[in-house]
Amino acid sequence: MGWVSSDRRVPLVCRRCEDAGLSIITGAAATGIVADASGVNGVALNDGRELPCEMVCIGKGVRPNVEFLEGSGLRVEEGIVADRYTAASLPGAFAAGDVAVTYEPVTGKPVMTALWTNAVEMGRCAGLNMAGHRTAYGGTFGILNATQVAELPFVSMGVVHTGNGAYEVHGKATATASRKLVFNEDGTRLVGAVFVGDITQAGLYRYIIRKKKDVVPFKRQIIDHRLHYGHLLH
Repeated sequence: MGWVSSDRRVPLVCRRCEDAGLSIITGAAATGIVADASGVNGVALNDGRELPCEMVCIGKGVRPNVEFLEGSGLRVEEGIVADRYTAASLPGAFAAGDVAVTYEPVTGKPVMTALWTNAVEMGRCAGLNMAGHRTAYGGTFGILNATQVAELPFVSMGVVHTGNGAYEVHGKATATASRKLVFNEDGTRLVGAVFVGDITQAGLYRYIIRKKKDVVPFKRQIIDHRLHYGHLLH
């Protein structure tokens, strides 16, 4: 089984999947599931191909269950709107996790994500506030993912889809690792990062992004991936 694409500059993750015996098909979309009385037989693609299979896994995201709140008076905009202290619009009501609409620390815009890391941190904050310890939530990254595919770790955080936006982007790739660093337009703040293969010090990068640190004094160390805790003491 091989990696299928018109671009032979195979990304690291795809290459590792290929080495593991998996096939990744790009440039095509699933249009239907082929089945009969015995069960699933395959998946139909929009390029006319049909892939035989016995199981289909579908990941389509999540949608908060907020229908029961209709008429409650709580402010709901797809999810329950919460302020920076996880408080909802009614006294004594708090929201955390997948159901909460909070804010993105990089852009300041409302955001709702279904990542367990965000839910844990937000839930802890909500619990403290409900117990009378006023605690501000640091915000939810629109993108904050860390996982491993075919023994290859990768982390993404903050703004990573730059498109035609006004960002300063630095990237480097080797045979075993790659990284992408996204700074704001004037290059004074780190707003996003992607690490594949080498994810050392990823927590430091997350801290710098979340705290909106001025990175000018140690920007070169960030770009060269030589960042350490000492740089944050200045």
